[in-house]
Amino acid sequence: MVRVISVATLRNFWENRLYRDAEQPLKAWLDEVRQADWKEPADIKSLYGSASILKNRRVVFNIKGNDYRLVVAVAYNTGAIFVKFVGTHKQYDNIDVNTVEPE
Repeated sequence: MVRVISVATLRNFWENRLYRDAEQPLKAWLDEVRQADWKEPADIKSLYGSASILKNRRVVFNIKGNDYRLVVAVAYNTGAIFVKFVGTHKQYDNIDVNTVEPE
């Protein structure tokens, strides 16, 4: 079972009137991830084939048919995921995915 740290970051995003269409896809992602048992990057790829595995234990997920991007850091040894960024593709293009932190 995976613990998701900073669900508030996701909630704040979908509560913004501009991104309300992200609420259900992000909630679905949360439900799936909370049931997961990821010990290594291959476990993530088996569930999310389109996820991008990066350095620094970072993973990028495509949300809502790739309308949004979600960046997390995975602590495989403790079963925790830390939400680092959620946003549109345009917003994603303006960050350094390897160092971004929640605002």
